[in-house]
Amino acid sequence: MSENVSCTIDGRIGRITLTRPKALHALTLDMCEAMSEALLAWRDDEAVSAVMIEHQPDTRGFCAGGDVALLRNSAIEDGGQRGREFFHAEYRLNHLLFTYPKPNVAFMDGVTMGGGVGISQPCKFRVATENTKFAMPEGAIGLFPDVGAGWYLPRLPGQIGKFLALTGARLDGAECLWAGLATHLLSAEAVADAKARLVDGESIFTVLDKHAGHAPEARIAGNAEKIDRLFAPDTLEGIIAALEGDDSEWAAKELKAVTTKCPATAKVALRQFAENARCETFADNMAMEYRIAARMIMRPDFAEGVRAVLVDKDNAPNWNPATPEGVTEDMVDAVFAPMPAGEEWTPFPAA
Repeated sequence: MSENVSCTIDGRIGRITLTRPKALHALTLDMCEAMSEALLAWRDDEAVSAVMIEHQPDTRGFCAGGDVALLRNSAIEDGGQRGREFFHAEYRLNHLLFTYPKPNVAFMDGVTMGGGVGISQPCKFRVATENTKFAMPEGAIGLFPDVGAGWYLPRLPGQIGKFLALTGARLDGAECLWAGLATHLLSAEAVADAKARLVDGESIFTVLDKHAGHAPEARIAGNAEKIDRLFAPDTLEGIIAALEGDDSEWAAKELKAVTTKCPATAKVALRQFAENARCETFADNMAMEYRIAARMIMRPDFAEGVRAVLVDKDNAPNWNPATPEGVTEDMVDAVFAPMPAGEEWTPFPAA
């Protein structure tokens, strides 16, 4: 088990509570393993009728991501071995939640980024609040949108998924509901009562529908036409050209967001969208993402991105290649290539 996550049975609810507040509940390897162990135990336990994923009350954020420090150190110190172990365990957890036979609900009350997306989006019920800050910001550190993003983002309306992947834009709760990233929007004040009612045995449908209030207008909806038009091209160069050709202040802002991110990450994300169309199952997608993750953490861009954002915090990474044109098809092909024999990702055995 892990001191950073609590897995208990409360009433008939399997309750997973993230308890690592100083790191905004970012996931570690032992947290992923502890959650999977509990979920596997509850899968066939008749005493558990549903699963709830939450963060420790009165702390900031739902889950801010994964253990980036471990990944960077692994790339530098052990050829990425511990990093691959982390991704294998994390992706198994993501897949277990996606295929779970019992209802599961995630309360995304606060920062929900990276790894937090990975443990919320697989759930049948995804609850946002006015505190929700949803994003896939991996392009800023030279990684890529993972934890199932290659499956979820292409399925969002229009070009919203591509927009999120390339800009790292942050969505609030109302925007998550509009985009389909959340199934319900509750006020933060209503969350505690909703959880208590679930523990008391009320159905998830009843509780969430009862507490869901009128959603405010989603800001992103007003930009949907521009997003669909300017992010329609299949190539990074095409999207940049479309943004450059639009004289609106919004386009200028998003152009800066796209062009300051790691060019290799952006091209990998676009290939990820295309390759997902060939994935018949979520497991296929996770196997693909594991291949990408194993390669991306070993690229110099990852160590440089973490340095710029989290170590020196100068936010001035030196990407290599520095331009989209410098990222060749051969480079991207190598990232997506099959793993050596015996090293591919595999899910937990089915129940």
